[in-house]
Amino acid sequence: MTDSDIGYLTPVIDEDGAPFWQYAARGQLRIQACASCDELRFPPRPCCPHCRSFDSTWRRMSGRGRIWSYVLPHPPLLPGYAEQAPYNAVVVELADAPRIRLVGNVVAAADAPLNSVDPELLSVGAPVRVAFTAASGGVTVPRWLLER
Repeated sequence: MTDSDIGYLTPVIDEDGAPFWQYAARGQLRIQACASCDELRFPPRPCCPHCRSFDSTWRRMSGRGRIWSYVLPHPPLLPGYAEQAPYNAVVVELADAPRIRLVGNVVAAADAPLNSVDPELLSVGAPVRVAFTAASGGVTVPRWLLER
C-alpha cells in the first residue's frame, strides 16, 4: 500500500525546492545557502532575504537536530491518517543550522508507521536524526528518529 493509497499528503515540488527532494532521494539532507553571503535559507527560494543575491548552493547538513515543537493531532484532520492515530507531527531545529526548522514525523525506523513511537517518548529538546523513506509519486521524504 502506498502513501497515496492511504491518503497521506505528499510534497508539491517546485523549481526552487526540487534540489532538496533530489538530495533526499540520495539520502542526503541539504539546505539551500546563499552563494554570496553564505546564509542558509529554508524553505528554498530564488532570492536571498539577507543580501538579495540570486546565487545559491546546497549545503550538506549532519542530519541531526532537536524537537523544537510537536503535536499529536486529535482527531486526525484527514481520513487517511485516522488509522495511524495517535501519531505525531514535529518541528525539528537542525543542530548545524539552529534557525532552520523542518516539519515531519518521529518514527521508530525510516519505513515504520507514523504511530510507531510512543507519544510519551516525545519532548521538546529531544535529540533526533534524519532518516529517509519513499513516499508516493517517487518522492523521498525525511522522517526523524529519536537518538538515545
